Amino acid sequence: MTTKNVGVIGLGAMGLGIAKTLRNNGYNVHACDVRPGSAADFAKDGGVACSSPADLAARVDVVISVVVNAAQTESVLFGEQGAAAAMKAGSVFVMCSTVDPNWSIALEARLAEAGILYVDGPISGGAAKAASGQMTMMTSARPEAYAVAGEVLDNMAGKVYRLGDQAGAGSKVKIINQLLAGVHIAVAAEAMALGLREGVDAAGLYEVITNSAGNSWMFENRMAHVLAGDYTPLSAVDIFVKDLGLVLDTARASKFPLPLAATAHQMFMQASTAGYAKEDDSAVIKIFPGITLPAGKE
Repeated sequence: MTTKNVGVIGLGAMGLGIAKTLRNNGYNVHACDVRPGSAADFAKDGGVACSSPADLAARVDVVISVVVNAAQTESVLFGEQGAAAAMKAGSVFVMCSTVDPNWSIALEARLAEAGILYVDGPISGGAAKAASGQMTMMTSARPEAYAVAGEVLDNMAGKVYRLGDQAGAGSKVKIINQLLAGVHIAVAAEAMALGLREGVDAAGLYEVITNSAGNSWMFENRMAHVLAGDYTPLSAVDIFVKDLGLVLDTARASKFPLPLAATAHQMFMQASTAGYAKEDDSAVIKIFPGITLPAGKE
């Protein structure tokens, strides 16, 4: 089965990129966002602005939710003017947020009672890759859901991993990815802070590390923000407070130790409570004392 009528709820950095990618790939994209004017701005270049999740859901066969967390997803589906009551039987809800895997498993069952199919489909790659159609999706779903939405997924992402035939596996792989991402950012900040404290030229340190065995994608990407003194949020500190919290909650349920993830979580918590919650996640470097950051930021 193929469909050209799709909806995107949540036009933030990732959601807007997904909506534009699908529009560029020939889909009739319906869009909805809580911020006034966001959907209308998107629709100026093609597509349909919808007034609510319910308005959007009644018009499409695949609803793609790109909101921050489980609570916002609940609101999208079951809140006032929620999508679930308006979705047609056999249509598909694609959940792209980072959430507790057990919550995702329960959501699949809850939607199935209403005849709605579900894709557990967290995403990774950032705004640029979402806009270019090159992001990664970690998905798990029943075969019937893939039959309806599979082609849509392939047209919104560069890599679509099918990790299981029911919800849960996609979210589990995503939080493991977030464990690594959060730890990498935290240790990158620690390394850069040590260099600054020791008086090493920051640009020189960055150049050496990014061409040496100690490099990581997160060091290369996030420490560039530090060098620029630009903490405009692409992914905020509080995202990793949430995501590493989910990692630790998942491991705690099976009494599995995660010492590095726990330390990184504390670092992001410290940065958040120090007033950097909404800044770029690279602002975790600001928890280290006695260093002078670029652009005079302490």
